[in-house]
Amino acid sequence: MDLSPLWISVKVAGCATMITFFLGIVAARLVLRLDRLKGVVDGLFTLPMVLPPTVVGFFLLLLFGKNGLFGQTLATLGWSVVFTWQGAVIAATVVSFPLMYRATRGAFEQMDPNLIYAARTLGASEAWIFLRVMLPLCWPGVAAGAILSFARALGEFGATTMLAGNIPGRTQTMSLAVYTAVSNNNRAMAYKWVIVIMAISFVSIYLMNRWTSRQEKRGRSGQGAVL
Repeated sequence: MDLSPLWISVKVAGCATMITFFLGIVAARLVLRLDRLKGVVDGLFTLPMVLPPTVVGFFLLLLFGKNGLFGQTLATLGWSVVFTWQGAVIAATVVSFPLMYRATRGAFEQMDPNLIYAARTLGASEAWIFLRVMLPLCWPGVAAGAILSFARALGEFGATTMLAGNIPGRTQTMSLAVYTAVSNNNRAMAYKWVIVIMAISFVSIYLMNRWTSRQEKRGRSGQGAVL
């Protein structure tokens, strides 16, 4: 059993999660501070979650292809992301970004705004409030979004196929390995990869639930100690 799809999937999902982690936090903070066009910006950030992955991949191909807006710029530098694992990272990032964004925004919206007002009255800067008040209090929701983004990036198929292709040993992820095995009528291999994907996704979600429940218990015990 060639394990290259496993390593490629973990590498792609790990890189995509690191990117979406920072982009999702920044985007959530930006939308919360908007007064106008809030619904439009939120819709644009959430759009990749509701669009078919192949449609997302098509738009990425238009942007990063040989004649695309970013593709031409990269071509002048001698780079190309089409049919590369970097292209798979871009596809996984775009598809998993809405999960990180929505989870982080929900965590920010559930926070007691009086804590922010109190910090402002004490003369704290917005950056200090964000880093020392909002992020620590909303960390369980932010971490949950990161884990969900990782699981989504790990199973990405449609957009990756359009932008990165299905090249064994280079861009073939576990989802693409399942598709290839089924196309070749090799169901035994398809079952193996399905089990691996399900196991990794389940363990990720299970660890997220355990960690979130522990954080909630610590928060309740801390509040009880204060009272």
